[in-house]
Amino acid sequence: MATSLQHLSTYDASNFIDISQKRFGLVVADWNREITDVLSAGAYDTLVKHGALAEHIFRNSVPGSFELTLGAQFLAQHEEIDAVICLGVVIQGETKHDDYICHAVAQGLTQVGLKYNKPVIFGLVTTNTLEQAQDRAGGKHGNKGVEAAAAAIQMLGF
Repeated sequence: MATSLQHLSTYDASNFIDISQKRFGLVVADWNREITDVLSAGAYDTLVKHGALAEHIFRNSVPGSFELTLGAQFLAQHEEIDAVICLGVVIQGETKHDDYICHAVAQGLTQVGLKYNKPVIFGLVTTNTLEQAQDRAGGKHGNKGVEAAAAAIQMLGF
């Protein structure tokens, strides 16, 4: 279902496992920080709401969304990290940079998750405009960070 038809902060927590002993790595892009900080706060709050301990959540920053892949790999290689949540924003501009970045990040994060056999969550907001990104970072469509954290919890229970 298209994001415009749903609210990103709505999820079913009935099958969530106990995450009190799980450790989460957040990799957050600094580019478009006014949005990525909101995504990060949504992910953090969701993890804590469902039982994660604050001291088990590690936030790491990377310059931009393209660097999310390597940041995820740096965290995923540590056995004590149970899941990695990657948060960034790519807004379409006048060039096709967004296509290249989004494709590279999607493929890279998939490879990291498979390599380390743990959830590596794609929390990348990909929009045509800044307004659409804001709508997905605490605006009318909810918060992609909340959705990414819920996906991490769900995958840990798989």
